[in-house]
Amino acid sequence: MLSSGTAQYSTSSLAAGGHSITAAYSGDASYAASTSGILTQTVNKLNSTTGLVSSLNPSNTGDSVKFTATVAPSVAIGSVTFKDGSTTLGTVALSGGMASLTTSSLSGGSHNITAIYGGDSTYNGSTSGTVVQVVNTATKLNTTTTLTSSSSPSNNGQTVTFTATVSPSTGPSGTVTFKDGTTTLGTTALSSGNATMATSSLSTGPHSITATYNGDSNYNTSTSAVLTQTVRKKK
Repeated sequence: MLSSGTAQYSTSSLAAGGHSITAAYSGDASYAASTSGILTQTVNKLNSTTGLVSSLNPSNTGDSVKFTATVAPSVAIGSVTFKDGSTTLGTVALSGGMASLTTSSLSGGSHNITAIYGGDSTYNGSTSGTVVQVVNTATKLNTTTTLTSSSSPSNNGQTVTFTATVSPSTGPSGTVTFKDGTTTLGTTALSSGNATMATSSLSTGPHSITATYNGDSNYNTSTSAVLTQTVRKKK
């Protein structure tokens, strides 16, 4: 309402960006309506801050490490990108001002981890300080692999099952590769310290069979002694 030729309106709801504001006088019995020129009201975005912490620092190779970014104010929306130097580890949506990323793939050495909030329609983006994540190379444990055959000698066309046993039986994970000399017969997942492979395609004659446990982040690789599988002609 006009008061002494002046009318005021207050608002705090304008979104960030440019707004073309006009004032329109509706007129009365004595004066005609009129509209002001356009006033360009610029609303700047608000600043944000991003913090970053590690759940385990230093860590060992193979350890799961959770990086948590906290964006203030907590009402900011959008996503956070986690980086190891210039390499992107992943992008996670904000929830209640927080975003977390867990990884167990960091190699041994120092890693410069940052979290980058990309901003939204109200808040500017921001980048955390650098967290230097130190990853120690864990000493791997040794293993031994033994190999047995379900039938040796066997007949041509007969199915033979080779069983590799990796010691210790609890702990090691991964795969075992079976070879006939330099020829790979197949690769099988390790389960409770054992891996098996069955074949009926061995030709007549002797075969030098080996099994190689391929190791994992905690256990070294190992290869069995040669098992001589003799395949006879069918009678």
